[in-house]
Amino acid sequence: MEESNWDKHNLPCPKCGGSDPVSTNKDGSGYCFSCESHFKNYQDSLDGNIVEMSMHKEPTTFLNSYTGVFGDLTDRKISEAVAKKYAVRVVYNSAGQVQKHIYPYYNSNEIVSTKTRTVSTKGFTVDGGYEGTGLFGEQLFGGGGKYLTITEGECDAMAVYEIFDKKWASVSIKRGAQGAVRDIRDSIEFVESFDNVIICFDNDKHGREAARKVARIIKPGKAKIVSLPQGFKDANAMLEQGQYAQFTKAWWEAKTYTPSGIMELSSAKDKWLERETKESIAYPWEGLNKKLYGMRKGELVTLTGGTGLGKSSVTRELTHYLIKNTEDNVGIIALEENWLRTADGLVSIEANDRLYLEEKRKNYTDEQLTELFDRVIQKDKVFIHAHLGATDIDEIFSKLRYMIVGCECDWVIVDHLHMLVNQLTEFDERRGIDNLMNRLRSLVEETGVGMFLVTHLRRAAGERGHEQGIEVSLSHLRGSQGISQLSDCVIALERNQQAEDEQEANTTTVRVLKSRYTGDTGKACSLLYNTNTGRMSELTDEETLDDLPF
Repeated sequence: MEESNWDKHNLPCPKCGGSDPVSTNKDGSGYCFSCESHFKNYQDSLDGNIVEMSMHKEPTTFLNSYTGVFGDLTDRKISEAVAKKYAVRVVYNSAGQVQKHIYPYYNSNEIVSTKTRTVSTKGFTVDGGYEGTGLFGEQLFGGGGKYLTITEGECDAMAVYEIFDKKWASVSIKRGAQGAVRDIRDSIEFVESFDNVIICFDNDKHGREAARKVARIIKPGKAKIVSLPQGFKDANAMLEQGQYAQFTKAWWEAKTYTPSGIMELSSAKDKWLERETKESIAYPWEGLNKKLYGMRKGELVTLTGGTGLGKSSVTRELTHYLIKNTEDNVGIIALEENWLRTADGLVSIEANDRLYLEEKRKNYTDEQLTELFDRVIQKDKVFIHAHLGATDIDEIFSKLRYMIVGCECDWVIVDHLHMLVNQLTEFDERRGIDNLMNRLRSLVEETGVGMFLVTHLRRAAGERGHEQGIEVSLSHLRGSQGISQLSDCVIALERNQQAEDEQEANTTTVRVLKSRYTGDTGKACSLLYNTNTGRMSELTDEETLDDLPF
């Protein structure tokens, strides 16, 4: 196929799956430079009707393409000496300008293939194929050595060799990023003969991904990946702009590749010393502060308790406290109540009155209600999920992410986990909860949001249940150990709502079941619910209902 016939480049391959190795001709045929397949009709092949062309070439066709002369690659700032070292020839046009580069590929010490690149279009053709060939430049450095640099393109390999004044071996892969692993596997003995392998692929998504894939197949501890400075696509671009010092610095600072999640700890000493300090915000109740040292962004706190034991009341107190005592935006996803009930609860706390009851609300004028509303539900600070119930799990997570990222909420309250579970297609509740907890944990880690998650307890065994105030443990969490394992903190509420004594029936024990930050667990405090105001106030051992401030 003549180069002048190329119509389109960088198309996906229907056979090998590469994202951009195919070029097509004006007659509709195509060629993949990764798997070397020829397609009679490229579009039909994309549609699943792959018909490959049988290409018959004379064994010496490539020799006819290895023409030109040795000279400077002026368009790439590569000297004649380096180009000649790699046996790269150039073809000039009538004006004396470089028109083409011709890169030879070797089998041992014999040229068996050439790649011809046209400078003006950046298109290329391959004559002879890559079968049996080594990496570009491999024949020059067969004895191994201390350093080997592998690049994504021929000119990048020569650029590195130029920058280091011909000191260390430099080669390139043949088929681009998509074929990088295949190319390295074909030459793995050569690559492994060097003490250090520095991978310097293009500074783009495909190049970075290919670099990691190549590093994985090289002996552990040997491969290093260069991170080029922003604004530079590849090594040759840095040579062209004379950035020798910057490239050399990036090359020497190349990090030894380790699988994701594995790090050489001593190299992180500076980050350990200069870590970001997590600001703690006090809870509204001193007993919790003594156990937990406050609440922090980037943590997932699970609040649990039996049905009707005050989870909603405690959650509203915490939400109101965050709104009034921080400059942060707050998001609320309450799946068991509509937004009016959520707003009623917050304004009621502001008023120290149960305004969600019509009998209480009618005692206030519209002006008074407006003033209370504006004091707590401030403009562009409080965001509420305006839909009763969960409709689709991915939709809920989309809204949750939007609250955090789009609305810039630093704190979110999700009430409750098992409403989300009900929307899963998973038949197994435990597996479904594990899935949800992993997604919530990942969202907290990714965004740094502080998240409060409300969840239920399983029905207690024995004669007494949670409504009789039995002590809660982590084993009582409903459905999965993933709740306790993936939460930074678990807080349980206990109350004997059936007690004959009024104060006991309205007193909630707050118990810390887990605290990853402090490790301190056990009873934190007691909260007494005021049936007149709807507020919860912390009690000392000596205080009674009459001592409450509201």
